[in-house]
Amino acid sequence: MTYAIIETGGKQMRVEPGRFYDIELLPGEADSTVSIDKVFLLENDGTIQIGQPLVAGVTVQGTIMRHYRARKIIVYKMQPKKKTRKKRGHRQEVTRLMIDSISVNGAVIATAEAVAVAV
Repeated sequence: MTYAIIETGGKQMRVEPGRFYDIELLPGEADSTVSIDKVFLLENDGTIQIGQPLVAGVTVQGTIMRHYRARKIIVYKMQPKKKTRKKRGHRQEVTRLMIDSISVNGAVIATAEAVAVAV
């Protein structure tokens, strides 16, 4: 099993080929490809590469599936005994990203098709 820990949208997440993830809004249209170079850790069949801070030469390729807005979060502020109340809602813009492959120095080491066949 191959996975990587990447940074996107100011957050770190563990990604695997063949799975989709909801991340902060990325520029680009649906069905366009995205390459992420900020890889902190790479695990490939038991061997682990840890970056200082990034692993050199590793990229994660993904396809934007769609853009949408996440569920509403209610922010409610109240000061007791002061008659002060504020109720606001927020919906974050989100991109659903399908991870296609992980490559090291241009050579693909894991793809979504290989993961589907192995299962």
